[in-house]
Amino acid sequence: MSAVIVENAAWAKATPILSVLMPFLRDDPEDLLKRLDAEVPALGGAVEIVVLDDGTQDATLTERLTRRVQAMALPVRLITLPTNEGRSGGRNRLSTAARGQSLLFLDSDMLPDTDRFLKTWADLAANENPAVAFGGFSLLQAPADARFAVHRAMAAKSDCVPHDERAKQPEKYVFTSNLLVRRDVFEAEAFDAGFTGWGWEDVEWAIRVSQRFPITHVDNAATHLGLDTVETLARKYEQAAPNFARMAARHPQIVAAYPSYRAARKLKAVPGLPLWRSLARKAAGTEALPVAARAFSLRLYRTMLYADAV
Repeated sequence: MSAVIVENAAWAKATPILSVLMPFLRDDPEDLLKRLDAEVPALGGAVEIVVLDDGTQDATLTERLTRRVQAMALPVRLITLPTNEGRSGGRNRLSTAARGQSLLFLDSDMLPDTDRFLKTWADLAANENPAVAFGGFSLLQAPADARFAVHRAMAAKSDCVPHDERAKQPEKYVFTSNLLVRRDVFEAEAFDAGFTGWGWEDVEWAIRVSQRFPITHVDNAATHLGLDTVETLARKYEQAAPNFARMAARHPQIVAAYPSYRAARKLKAVPGLPLWRSLARKAAGTEALPVAARAFSLRLYRTMLYADAV
Protein backbone atom coordinates (compact mmCIF):
# COMPACT_ATOMS: atom_id res chain seq x y z
CA MET A 1 0.00 0.00 0.00
CA SER A 2 1.41 3.38 -1.03
CA ALA A 3 1.16 6.81 0.56
CA VAL A 4 -2.17 8.64 0.31
CA ILE A 5 -1.80 12.32 -0.62
CA VAL A 6 -4.47 14.99 -0.12
CA GLU A 7 -4.06 18.60 -1.25
CA ASN A 8 -6.45 21.47 -0.59
CA ALA A 9 -7.74 24.00 -3.11
CA ALA A 10 -5.00 26.53 -2.37
CA TRP A 11 -2.16 24.11 -3.05
CA ALA A 12 -2.04 23.97 -6.86
CA LYS A 13 -1.42 27.67 -7.57
CA ALA A 14 0.76 28.51 -4.56
CA THR A 15 4.35 29.71 -5.04
CA PRO A 16 5.72 29.60 -1.51
CA ILE A 17 9.03 30.85 -0.21
CA LEU A 18 8.70 28.82 2.97
CA SER A 19 7.47 25.24 3.44
CA VAL A 20 6.40 24.19 6.93
CA LEU A 21 7.16 20.48 7.34
CA MET A 22 5.14 18.77 10.08
CA PRO A 23 5.62 15.05 10.79
CA PHE A 24 3.52 13.25 13.36
CA LEU A 25 2.95 9.77 14.74
CA ARG A 26 -0.20 9.26 16.82
CA ASP A 27 -0.28 12.95 17.78
CA ASP A 28 -3.08 15.23 16.61
CA PRO A 29 -1.76 18.35 14.81
CA GLU A 30 -5.19 19.95 14.30
CA ASP A 31 -4.75 22.71 16.91
CA LEU A 32 -1.39 23.66 15.43
CA LEU A 33 -2.86 23.76 11.92
CA LYS A 34 -5.68 26.04 13.10
CA ARG A 35 -3.21 28.38 14.81
CA LEU A 36 -0.99 28.60 11.72
CA ASP A 37 -3.93 29.17 9.38
CA ALA A 38 -4.93 32.22 11.41
CA GLU A 39 -1.82 33.99 10.13
CA VAL A 40 -2.74 33.67 6.45
CA PRO A 41 -3.78 37.35 5.90
CA ALA A 42 -0.27 38.55 6.77
CA LEU A 43 1.65 36.01 4.69
CA GLY A 44 0.91 37.07 1.14
CA GLY A 45 1.13 33.55 -0.25
CA ALA A 46 4.68 33.02 1.05
CA VAL A 47 3.99 29.88 3.10
CA GLU A 48 2.76 26.33 2.47
CA ILE A 49 2.40 23.39 4.86
CA VAL A 50 3.22 19.72 4.28
CA VAL A 51 1.93 17.32 6.94
CA LEU A 52 3.17 13.74 7.21
CA ASP A 53 1.29 11.05 9.12
CA ASP A 54 4.15 8.61 9.64
CA GLY A 55 2.12 5.44 10.00
CA THR A 56 -0.43 6.30 12.71
CA GLN A 57 -3.07 4.06 11.06
CA ASP A 58 -6.00 5.92 12.62
CA ALA A 59 -8.77 6.26 10.03
CA THR A 60 -10.83 8.59 12.23
CA LEU A 61 -7.92 10.98 12.72
CA THR A 62 -7.07 10.85 9.01
CA GLU A 63 -10.65 11.72 8.06
CA ARG A 64 -10.78 14.63 10.50
CA LEU A 65 -7.41 16.02 9.36
CA THR A 66 -8.47 15.70 5.73
CA ARG A 67 -11.49 17.89 6.46
CA ARG A 68 -9.29 20.38 8.31
CA VAL A 69 -6.78 20.54 5.46
CA GLN A 70 -9.45 21.06 2.83
CA ALA A 71 -10.97 23.92 4.84
CA MET A 72 -7.68 25.79 5.33
CA ALA A 73 -6.74 29.01 3.55
CA LEU A 74 -3.03 28.15 3.62
CA PRO A 75 -1.86 25.74 0.91
CA VAL A 76 -1.59 22.32 2.55
CA ARG A 77 -0.58 18.83 1.46
CA LEU A 78 -1.33 15.87 3.76
CA ILE A 79 0.67 12.66 3.23
CA THR A 80 -0.54 9.55 5.05
CA LEU A 81 1.89 6.63 5.18
CA PRO A 82 0.71 3.04 5.79
CA THR A 83 3.82 2.21 7.87
CA ASN A 84 6.29 4.18 9.95
CA GLU A 85 9.45 5.45 8.21
CA GLY A 86 11.10 6.89 11.33
CA ARG A 87 12.07 10.38 12.41
CA SER A 88 14.92 10.82 9.92
CA GLY A 89 13.25 9.08 6.98
CA GLY A 90 10.00 10.96 7.51
CA ARG A 91 11.68 14.34 7.52
CA ASN A 92 13.69 13.46 4.43
CA ARG A 93 10.43 12.51 2.69
CA LEU A 94 8.80 15.77 3.74
CA SER A 95 11.59 17.79 2.14
CA THR A 96 11.01 16.15 -1.24
CA ALA A 97 7.26 16.91 -1.05
CA ALA A 98 7.80 20.63 -0.40
CA ARG A 99 8.28 23.47 -2.88
CA GLY A 100 9.73 26.32 -0.82
CA GLN A 101 13.41 27.26 -0.89
CA SER A 102 13.39 27.34 2.91
CA LEU A 103 12.07 24.46 5.01
CA LEU A 104 10.66 24.95 8.50
CA PHE A 105 10.65 21.69 10.46
CA LEU A 106 7.93 22.08 13.08
CA ASP A 107 6.87 19.30 15.44
CA SER A 108 3.16 18.61 15.63
CA ASP A 109 3.09 19.04 19.43
CA MET A 110 4.22 22.67 19.23
CA LEU A 111 2.18 25.88 19.41
CA PRO A 112 3.53 29.31 18.37
CA ASP A 113 4.11 31.75 21.20
CA THR A 114 3.12 34.77 19.08
CA ASP A 115 0.57 35.48 16.34
CA ARG A 116 3.45 36.48 14.00
CA PHE A 117 5.28 33.16 14.16
CA LEU A 118 5.06 32.25 10.46
CA LYS A 119 5.42 35.88 9.41
CA THR A 120 8.70 36.13 11.31
CA TRP A 121 10.04 32.98 9.68
CA ALA A 122 8.85 33.96 6.19
CA ASP A 123 10.42 37.43 6.49
CA LEU A 124 13.70 35.94 7.69
CA ALA A 125 13.74 33.48 4.78
CA ALA A 126 12.95 36.21 2.24
CA ASN A 127 15.24 38.93 3.56
CA GLU A 128 18.21 37.10 5.10
CA ASN A 129 17.94 33.60 3.63
CA PRO A 130 19.94 31.91 6.43
CA ALA A 131 21.44 28.48 5.90
CA VAL A 132 20.06 27.20 9.21
CA ALA A 133 18.16 28.99 11.97
CA PHE A 134 16.65 27.67 15.18
CA GLY A 135 13.81 29.62 16.80
CA GLY A 136 13.86 28.01 20.22
CA PHE A 137 11.05 26.62 22.29
CA SER A 138 9.35 27.40 25.57
CA LEU A 139 6.93 26.00 28.11
CA LEU A 140 4.64 29.04 28.16
CA GLN A 141 1.55 27.10 27.02
CA ALA A 142 2.60 23.65 28.23
CA PRO A 143 0.40 21.65 30.63
CA ALA A 144 1.11 22.14 34.33
CA ASP A 145 -0.11 18.67 35.41
CA ALA A 146 1.83 17.17 38.31
CA ARG A 147 2.57 14.04 36.27
CA PHE A 148 4.67 16.18 33.89
CA ALA A 149 6.53 18.10 36.61
CA VAL A 150 9.83 16.25 36.18
CA HIS A 151 9.90 16.75 32.41
CA ARG A 152 8.95 20.41 32.83
CA ALA A 153 11.82 20.93 35.29
CA MET A 154 14.32 19.21 33.01
CA ALA A 155 13.21 21.06 29.88
CA ALA A 156 13.24 24.44 31.63
CA LYS A 157 16.83 23.84 32.73
CA SER A 158 18.39 22.43 29.58
CA ASP A 159 16.15 23.12 26.56
CA CYS A 160 14.42 26.49 26.98
CA VAL A 161 17.58 28.51 26.41
CA PRO A 162 17.61 32.17 25.22
CA HIS A 163 18.82 32.68 21.67
CA ASP A 164 21.97 34.57 22.68
CA GLU A 165 23.01 31.69 24.94
CA ARG A 166 22.23 29.10 22.26
CA ALA A 167 24.44 30.99 19.82
CA LYS A 168 27.52 30.25 21.96
CA GLN A 169 27.26 26.54 21.05
CA PRO A 170 25.18 26.75 17.87
CA GLU A 171 25.30 23.08 16.84
CA LYS A 172 24.38 21.79 20.30
CA TYR A 173 21.07 23.66 20.52
CA VAL A 174 19.46 22.52 17.28
CA PHE A 175 16.20 20.59 17.50
CA THR A 176 13.79 19.80 14.69
CA SER A 177 10.94 21.12 16.81
CA ASN A 178 11.29 24.63 15.30
CA LEU A 179 14.09 24.63 12.74
CA LEU A 180 14.52 26.59 9.50
CA VAL A 181 16.80 25.03 6.85
CA ARG A 182 17.56 26.39 3.40
CA ARG A 183 16.79 23.78 0.75
CA ASP A 184 20.30 23.62 -0.73
CA VAL A 185 21.71 23.01 2.76
CA PHE A 186 19.29 20.14 3.37
CA GLU A 187 20.06 18.64 -0.02
CA ALA A 188 23.75 18.75 0.87
CA GLU A 189 23.23 17.30 4.36
CA ALA A 190 20.08 15.24 4.94
CA PHE A 191 19.22 13.45 8.19
CA ASP A 192 20.99 10.14 8.75
CA ALA A 193 18.35 7.43 8.40
CA GLY A 194 20.63 5.10 10.37
CA PHE A 195 19.33 6.72 13.54
CA THR A 196 16.34 4.74 14.75
CA GLY A 197 13.86 5.30 17.54
CA TRP A 198 14.13 8.55 19.45
CA GLY A 199 16.91 11.04 19.98
CA TRP A 200 20.11 12.71 18.74
CA GLU A 201 19.51 12.58 14.98
CA ASP A 202 18.98 16.34 14.93
CA VAL A 203 22.13 17.16 16.94
CA GLU A 204 24.22 14.81 14.79
CA TRP A 205 22.81 16.50 11.69
CA ALA A 206 23.67 19.92 13.13
CA ILE A 207 27.26 18.85 13.84
CA ARG A 208 27.71 17.89 10.18
CA VAL A 209 26.01 21.04 8.93
CA SER A 210 27.99 23.35 11.21
CA GLN A 211 31.21 22.22 9.52
CA ARG A 212 29.96 23.61 6.20
CA PHE A 213 27.31 26.25 6.95
CA PRO A 214 26.60 28.86 9.64
CA ILE A 215 23.87 28.12 12.19
CA THR A 216 21.84 31.12 13.37
CA HIS A 217 19.79 31.32 16.57
CA VAL A 218 16.77 33.64 16.65
CA ASP A 219 14.03 34.55 19.10
CA ASN A 220 10.90 33.04 17.53
CA ALA A 221 9.88 30.39 20.03
CA ALA A 222 7.02 27.94 20.11
CA THR A 223 5.76 26.02 23.11
CA HIS A 224 6.51 22.33 23.41
CA LEU A 225 3.17 20.88 24.49
CA GLY A 226 4.24 17.25 24.45
CA LEU A 227 5.59 16.85 27.97
CA ASP A 228 6.04 13.25 29.08
CA THR A 229 5.75 11.29 32.29
CA VAL A 230 8.87 9.86 33.91
CA GLU A 231 8.06 6.40 32.56
CA THR A 232 7.70 7.65 29.00
CA LEU A 233 10.89 9.70 29.21
CA ALA A 234 12.80 6.74 30.59
CA ARG A 235 11.70 4.60 27.64
CA LYS A 236 12.77 7.33 25.21
CA TYR A 237 16.17 7.57 26.86
CA GLU A 238 16.56 3.81 26.45
CA GLN A 239 15.93 4.25 22.72
CA ALA A 240 18.30 7.22 22.58
CA ALA A 241 21.37 5.48 24.04
CA PRO A 242 22.39 3.67 20.80
CA ASN A 243 21.82 6.90 18.88
CA PHE A 244 24.09 8.78 21.31
CA ALA A 245 26.76 6.15 20.74
CA ARG A 246 26.33 6.44 16.96
CA MET A 247 26.78 10.21 17.15
CA ALA A 248 29.84 9.87 19.41
CA ALA A 249 31.44 7.41 17.01
CA ARG A 250 30.88 9.71 14.03
CA HIS A 251 32.03 12.91 15.76
CA PRO A 252 34.36 11.87 18.59
CA GLN A 253 36.22 15.16 19.02
CA ILE A 254 33.07 17.28 19.29
CA VAL A 255 31.04 14.88 21.43
CA ALA A 256 34.00 14.37 23.78
CA ALA A 257 33.44 17.95 24.99
CA TYR A 258 29.80 17.31 25.92
CA PRO A 259 29.25 17.02 29.69
CA SER A 260 26.92 14.04 29.14
CA TYR A 261 29.67 12.15 27.31
CA ARG A 262 32.34 12.94 29.88
CA ALA A 263 30.02 11.84 32.70
CA ALA A 264 29.10 8.63 30.84
CA ARG A 265 32.75 7.71 30.39
CA LYS A 266 33.41 8.18 34.11
CA LEU A 267 30.35 6.17 35.12
CA LYS A 268 31.40 3.32 32.86
CA ALA A 269 33.98 2.29 35.45
CA VAL A 270 31.56 2.31 38.40
CA PRO A 271 31.10 -1.18 39.90
CA GLY A 272 27.55 -2.49 39.90
CA LEU A 273 26.34 0.06 37.37
CA PRO A 274 23.15 -1.86 36.44
CA LEU A 275 22.03 -1.80 40.08
CA TRP A 276 22.71 1.92 40.44
CA ARG A 277 20.88 2.54 37.17
CA SER A 278 17.84 0.66 38.44
CA LEU A 279 17.87 2.66 41.68
CA ALA A 280 18.11 5.95 39.76
CA ARG A 281 15.11 5.08 37.63
CA LYS A 282 13.13 4.05 40.71
CA ALA A 283 13.98 7.35 42.45
CA ALA A 284 12.93 9.34 39.39
CA GLY A 285 9.50 7.69 39.54
CA THR A 286 9.02 8.18 43.29
CA GLU A 287 6.43 10.93 43.66
CA ALA A 288 7.22 11.46 47.36
CA LEU A 289 10.64 12.90 46.43
CA PRO A 290 11.10 16.59 45.50
CA VAL A 291 10.83 17.31 41.78
CA ALA A 292 14.44 18.52 41.64
CA ALA A 293 15.68 15.23 43.13
CA ARG A 294 13.57 13.20 40.71
CA ALA A 295 14.85 15.22 37.75
CA PHE A 296 18.46 14.69 38.89
CA SER A 297 17.80 10.95 39.22
CA LEU A 298 16.33 10.76 35.71
CA ARG A 299 19.30 12.65 34.25
CA LEU A 300 21.60 10.23 36.08
CA TYR A 301 19.64 7.28 34.69
CA ARG A 302 20.05 8.67 31.17
CA THR A 303 23.80 9.12 31.64
CA MET A 304 24.13 5.56 32.96
CA LEU A 305 22.39 4.30 29.82
CA TYR A 306 24.89 6.25 27.74
CA ALA A 307 27.72 4.73 29.81
CA ASP A 308 26.69 1.28 28.61
CA ALA A 309 26.49 2.46 25.02
CA VAL A 310 29.76 4.40 24.52
